[in-house]
Amino acid sequence: MNTQQTELIVKMNLSAWESQNKRFSELIEKLSDAQLLSETAPGRNTGVYLLGHIAAVNDDMLRLLGLRDKFFPEYTDIFIKSPDKSGKTFPSVAELKAAYNTVTNELNKHFNAFTTEQWLSKHTAVSEEDFAKEPMRNKLNVMISRTIHLANHMGQLAYLKN
Repeated sequence: MNTQQTELIVKMNLSAWESQNKRFSELIEKLSDAQLLSETAPGRNTGVYLLGHIAAVNDDMLRLLGLRDKFFPEYTDIFIKSPDKSGKTFPSVAELKAAYNTVTNELNKHFNAFTTEQWLSKHTAVSEEDFAKEPMRNKLNVMISRTIHLANHMGQLAYLKN
């Protein structure tokens, strides 16, 4: 694969990331607080939990990509390590929307500045030795997997629309 093709693949995946985040932002803005506090289906996660989960997972990308410490480290315990019905107190819907926007804006700032070489470099959870054996464990692959993750949860949130 030549450099031009590699750059095109990076741009296509970045475009998918931006598109999914735009759609997610539009969806959470359309949903009322009451809708977000509802379960996506009987016995399933609430919209507010999924919003917090996305904010927490994306916040962890900052660390995983070696960009900076998390903005909201307290979200890891609430929205990644614990299930929705754990009894933990959630931040308000407004706080979670603001957190999601803060994290997404920070990621986008870095993503749009990354070179192709930076996209194809290792992330912080892989050793140099393992990366040499598995070069697909790179920053681009993290962004691709998080784009899919976001799309999956957006599908669940779509059930909250009336």
